[in-house]
Amino acid sequence: MPSPRTFTAVVNPTSGGSTSAATLIPLARLLREAGAEVAVEYSRGLEHAVALARGAAAAGHVVLGVGGDGMVGCVGGALAGSDAVLGIVPAGRGNDFARQLAIPADPGELAALLLEGEPRPVDAIDANGTAVLGSVYAGVDAVANDNANKTRLLRGSMSYTVGALRAVLAWKPAEYRITLEGTEHLRRGYSVVAANSGYYGFGRHIAPDARVDDGLLDVVILKHASKALFFTVLNELAAGTHVRRPQVEVLRGREVRIELAGTAAMAGRVLPYGADGELPGVLPVTARVMPGALRVLAP
Repeated sequence: MPSPRTFTAVVNPTSGGSTSAATLIPLARLLREAGAEVAVEYSRGLEHAVALARGAAAAGHVVLGVGGDGMVGCVGGALAGSDAVLGIVPAGRGNDFARQLAIPADPGELAALLLEGEPRPVDAIDANGTAVLGSVYAGVDAVANDNANKTRLLRGSMSYTVGALRAVLAWKPAEYRITLEGTEHLRRGYSVVAANSGYYGFGRHIAPDARVDDGLLDVVILKHASKALFFTVLNELAAGTHVRRPQVEVLRGREVRIELAGTAAMAGRVLPYGADGELPGVLPVTARVMPGALRVLAP
């Protein structure tokens, strides 16, 4: 029999309140009872998490990203392009990448996957030189993300719902230049999403046909519409039926550049972009698929 795996859990101690610790404790017990070694490292921030992940990978450990999409994306991004193996322990507000990969939440099922599962190659995204996992998005959703991150009284999907409501009510349509595989598309609307994973924003199925192993990005454009209609589209995101509407356009390619155009660009408008629940910067952003760049323990 092969020797049990050795794990290093990189934990976001603030993700979902005490959820990370509450999720990891029973899982770590099951892994240790099966003979595996489990080290636990608490991250002081994203840069520290990157260093912890790479150090554990260099020692030959399976690296566990424990937290929400921000922590999992950070840890996974740190390992992308290497032979390291990532395990995902969903313990945050959104857990969207874990949802895409059908990572079980039950400790027993997750322990079995981590102990016995075979690494599966999945794509990542290079976003302005930083590797991320799920999606890169620019527009009202990034503003909503910022609002949700600043919310202290609400948690989980409710924080994003309230953040999205505030973002939409204050939104002024943006003019985008979307360059996909060298072809330029000018669009006016709410958001542009370059999706590797189909889910973002706490379970919203923004790109229902996206696959994490097809070497392509699904570029979803939410075009201009009345705010009343946009709220209808927002409600359809959970089921993914929004893509049937003429106000939603889906393109596919390996590389896309998203930037502001027209009067918005000339007026100096600044628009943030998001990635895996974090806000790395402002437009422009270039997202390029990294085919099979990450080895993940997933069904």
